[in-house]
Amino acid sequence: MIPIETIAQNGRVQAALAQFPDAVAEIVSQAIAIQQIPAPTFAEAERAAYLAQRFNELGLQDVTLDELHNVYGRFPGSQPQNHPPVIISAHTDTVFPAGTDLTVREEGSVTYGPGIGDNSTGVAGLIGLVKSLQLHGIRPLADIWLVANVGEEGLGDLRGMREVVARFDGEAIYLVVEGGLFGQISHQAIGVRRYEITFRTAGGHSWGNFGQRSAIHELGKFIAAIDKLKVPTSPKTTYNVGVIQGGTSINSIAQSANLLLDLRSEAPERLANLVAEVEKLVAQWQAQPEVQVEMAQIGNRPAGQLPRNAPLVQQAVAALRQVGCDKISFIASSTDANVPLSLGYTAICIGLTESGNAHRLDEYMDSTHLPAGMGQLLLLALSAAGISP
Repeated sequence: MIPIETIAQNGRVQAALAQFPDAVAEIVSQAIAIQQIPAPTFAEAERAAYLAQRFNELGLQDVTLDELHNVYGRFPGSQPQNHPPVIISAHTDTVFPAGTDLTVREEGSVTYGPGIGDNSTGVAGLIGLVKSLQLHGIRPLADIWLVANVGEEGLGDLRGMREVVARFDGEAIYLVVEGGLFGQISHQAIGVRRYEITFRTAGGHSWGNFGQRSAIHELGKFIAAIDKLKVPTSPKTTYNVGVIQGGTSINSIAQSANLLLDLRSEAPERLANLVAEVEKLVAQWQAQPEVQVEMAQIGNRPAGQLPRNAPLVQQAVAALRQVGCDKISFIASSTDANVPLSLGYTAICIGLTESGNAHRLDEYMDSTHLPAGMGQLLLLALSAAGISP
């Protein structure tokens, strides 16, 4: 990798960095245009079609959509045969279901709207990067692939990024872009296991069959047992029941009920221990008469990490400092970077600006740090891809 200090001395790069404040309004406008297209996980096709059109309008080469609706576009390098490709990705899907009111409002530098920060701003950053490279005549040595991928949120289980990594394998360098998280470098991927646990009983009438086991009551007792599990604060380990459903009516003893359980840990061995504890609880319920319990895995986001002294991490730090960010954090998180990191590939996740209330209807993005965030992305991309004289 080329030192950030060397990249920053290039006159064209300096011009690009100086121009990013003037590009903020356009990038925010692009983020809103993306955000206005619904893209629930597993239903990203409409947003993908729009982005493929934008990639073609930008003049990217080899623009394609795969069967999952990942969108690919290549910014050609001058010496691709001598340098591994750089993959810059941002996920297109959101947690918000179809029919969500996507109205936005702007108050100064802050834009409010579901999905605006996570991750419409990240996707808009890909387009902003390409336009900056073109405007200032910057040519990398390696091919830079811009990828708008699906399946990062919810039960998408990183399926889009799995396909991306299968396509480019371990020779590539992966930069995962989020709209928020500016100043934070995620080089450690936390492991996540997700399960659907279903309870079934005979059920019956709330009056006539009072005393019969209820699937909902058993589910409630199970959640209470989960809540009593002891987990360490270091390595951070968590559990969460995010969804429960079941029953037929208020006066029916429920015959079935199920929950969705999310288990996470910074340490793979501690995650394995937590899974074993949950499996032990399930076995206790399975041993009870008149109750049937099934536990099915519905998600596995693998763990991995890049050492803090790895060149890509160190250059990410240098890029942040170059754009004036002195408060830098190293974080463990669950992002698309989980996939390449779990395979031992070179990857990190970075953010473009600050955002808040993610996964809420009042989500917001503050563009104040967007020029610096875009500068960071440009410098790091060229550090990884090289730059033609």
